Amino acid sequence: MQAVEKEEFRNYLEKSGVIDALTKVLVGLYEEHEKPSDALDWIKKHLGSVIGVDIDALKKENEDLKKANAELTQKVEELNKKLTPA
Repeated sequence: MQAVEKEEFRNYLEKSGVIDALTKVLVGLYEEHEKPSDALDWIKKHLGSVIGVDIDALKKENEDLKKANAELTQKVEELNKKLTPA
């Protein structure tokens, strides 16, 4: 491959977001506390979810919804106790 072709290909990867997506996935793998036994499967799983989806925002939303669900479940239990004759 000639130098010009390599440069064009690199520009293509950069403009199309491939380099950013790969970098984000590799940084995510690096930051994992417990490294997966199969790094390639981990990359495949997380690479597909990088495009157009903010994983961190979804994780935060999931945590918030779990907390809200727990609070509502507790409130329902308290209200049921008030309705149940003693």
